[in-house]
Amino acid sequence: MSPTWLWLLGAGTLASVHCQPFPAHGDKNLGRPSAPHHQASEPQPIYHKVTPTITSFALHLYKQLAVGNPGNILFSPVSLSSTLALLSLGAQVDISTQILEGLGFNLTETSAADIHQGFQSLLHTLALPSPKLELKVGNSLFLDKQLKPQRRFLDSAKELYGALAFSANFTDSAATGRQINAYVRKQTYGRVAHCLPELGQDTLMVLLNFFFFKAKWKHPFDRYQTRKQDSFFMDEKTSLRVPMMKQKEMHRFLYDQEVACTVLQIEYSGTALLLLVLPDPGKMQQVEAAMQPETLRRWSRLSPPSLLDLHLPRFSISGTYNLEEILPQIGLTNIFNVETGLSGIMGQLNKTVSQVSHKAVIDMNEKGTEAGAASGLLSQPSPLNVTWTPHAHFSRPFLLLLWEVTTQSLLFLGKVVNPAAG
Repeated sequence: MSPTWLWLLGAGTLASVHCQPFPAHGDKNLGRPSAPHHQASEPQPIYHKVTPTITSFALHLYKQLAVGNPGNILFSPVSLSSTLALLSLGAQVDISTQILEGLGFNLTETSAADIHQGFQSLLHTLALPSPKLELKVGNSLFLDKQLKPQRRFLDSAKELYGALAFSANFTDSAATGRQINAYVRKQTYGRVAHCLPELGQDTLMVLLNFFFFKAKWKHPFDRYQTRKQDSFFMDEKTSLRVPMMKQKEMHRFLYDQEVACTVLQIEYSGTALLLLVLPDPGKMQQVEAAMQPETLRRWSRLSPPSLLDLHLPRFSISGTYNLEEILPQIGLTNIFNVETGLSGIMGQLNKTVSQVSHKAVIDMNEKGTEAGAASGLLSQPSPLNVTWTPHAHFSRPFLLLLWEVTTQSLLFLGKVVNPAAG
């Protein structure tokens, strides 16, 4: 009898990215953007039980994805980690422990119940409406009609992860696959399409996470300044012509001599920010190897805003991964064994997770100047005694880290090698 497939999918998208400040000088938090300081008497929000671990997991996974991959990289740490945490709800105790420990949690310090409550708090906070930031996150379960899922699991999945359960007919796997792809496309406003690989007739369940983010630059680029014939050097031998956005604006940045890279913060008009990391020529691997929480702490100590001549390519990239070959390298091994128990989801049926798929999309351009958005977004005039403006020309591969400030969570992590890859 062939093993039954269970698809585990996280689909993330970042659309029309166009940025709230990075931490104040000397901030001691774990290398992440800081929300406003709370009084000592105020308890930490529950989501702080999971956001540092999500960041560490993201850096660890990024290094695995970068091995032998000379091209673009993009994934959503929040999307992927919340999908795996949701799966752990329905796994046998030993498998659940392995999933949570594989994500980096220390279960002697933080209980599984606290972890799930942390994800509940994080997803709820991210989903709160904001007039300046469009962020949509959700989980869904597509269960074959022959399954009799455990009510306790469905209730917990809905309460903690907002996961909605749908009945599906996997006997007609092609039609069901199209329906699920259409569902994801609708939930992400068309940004993520064809996220599912081909489903087999023995598939019984698809666990799905979708994530959509859209924001406007605090200081939008003038599209009339964009030059379409500038060169982007993918490596020493390969270059291509790309639309290069240009502006002179007040930005916070630093040069990290220890790692040999320039770190730039670009602000959104809402509670999010973007860090761009430009390694010195030939130093990309050195920077990637140095990506640790303590490195992010150092990068959080940016200089006060200064006038910067910024050249940034307009780009659209995506990342699609089957992670069954990557996750075992970071501790998630038994999750792919035939004997993996998901009885918490499907009662007496023990099913194997045969593949973990994740897709993320990012589209970065000049947008952000719609009705009223440009008012109050003018840059400060440069001091009269300034005769030279430092510059940051992103004309070679660079890294991006997109943060939500309130929750201090890393929404997207990636590398841009080919801005025109789509």
